[in-house]
Amino acid sequence: MTKSAELAVIEADWAAPPSIQALTTTRTGGSSKAPFDTLNIGDHVDDDPRDVARNRKYVKKELKLPSKPIWLNQVHGARVAEVAKDTSGTIPTADAAVTRDRGCVLAVMTADCLPVILCSPEHSVVAAVHGGWRSLAADILQNTVTAMDCPPSSIHAWLGPAIGPDKFAVGDDVFNAFVAKDWQMADCFKTTDQQKFMADLYAIARRSLSTLGVEYISGGSHCTYTESDTFYSYRREAKTGRMVTLTWMES
Repeated sequence: MTKSAELAVIEADWAAPPSIQALTTTRTGGSSKAPFDTLNIGDHVDDDPRDVARNRKYVKKELKLPSKPIWLNQVHGARVAEVAKDTSGTIPTADAAVTRDRGCVLAVMTADCLPVILCSPEHSVVAAVHGGWRSLAADILQNTVTAMDCPPSSIHAWLGPAIGPDKFAVGDDVFNAFVAKDWQMADCFKTTDQQKFMADLYAIARRSLSTLGVEYISGGSHCTYTESDTFYSYRREAKTGRMVTLTWMES
């Protein structure tokens, strides 16, 4: 975790070149009041819109973003939007975005769901994915890799902070949604005494990406639920803020 003034962020621990940036904000260093304290980026969670606007402006300034982030209307689906800097006037309804435009900043908001950043330095393309379980089960990673239009073996993936495998209890519906397509996905779940499953979003993403031919996968070491001082968690608090995961290619 690195800090810029009071802004603490989680930087991608991957082998992509420095010209490709990827990071996730934490909950600290902003203007929002409890229960959104303090760096809430989400404008859809009933936080004071003025605080959210200040937080977004602060992030852009402190991180020296080359352009305004491309925000998405995230709906837990599998649609991928192809965007450029001039897309900033609209808000695509999608749960992933791909760009080949240098200086175009992609953004996905999370508070337990898995943010996945993909890049192919060789082919000058980056992508950001909002990986909730519904989107992952609906093949959003496959759709994103397809939209990147480059060999999967050239892609680097970073798994940003998400709920950990010991805290994400789900039912048969979630288990079956994955195992019906790939029986080896059963290894990404553990049974509990309450006849539930503990789902490992990191393992699910790694399995999905590996199956697609993506070889370079890093990240996946945080738990948004247990690291309460650092991250928002919808499962832990319900009424809470959102972090943002950002990626862009420098000019």
